[in-house]
Amino acid sequence: MSSSESVKQTVIKQILLESNTANARQLIEKMNENCFEKCVPKPGASISSSEQTCIAQCTDKYMAAWNQVHQAYMARIRQEVSNNSFSTV
Repeated sequence: MSSSESVKQTVIKQILLESNTANARQLIEKMNENCFEKCVPKPGASISSSEQTCIAQCTDKYMAAWNQVHQAYMARIRQEVSNNSFSTV
């Protein structure tokens, strides 16, 4: 692998890492916001067992959806890299 190809691969890996981190943060923020609003309509001193169950199911759905999107995104990135469609750094 040439020096420029090595730099290119390093940059791509760094971009993917930063993107994944930002996506995970956004997922957690949205998941917390939406699941809490949906499952705890009247916040009080404690959370009932039905609210806990609702939050658990809601977060499971968010995670499943995020995993699907992430897998599709990673497949697309791998396809782009293998097709060498990124311009040289």
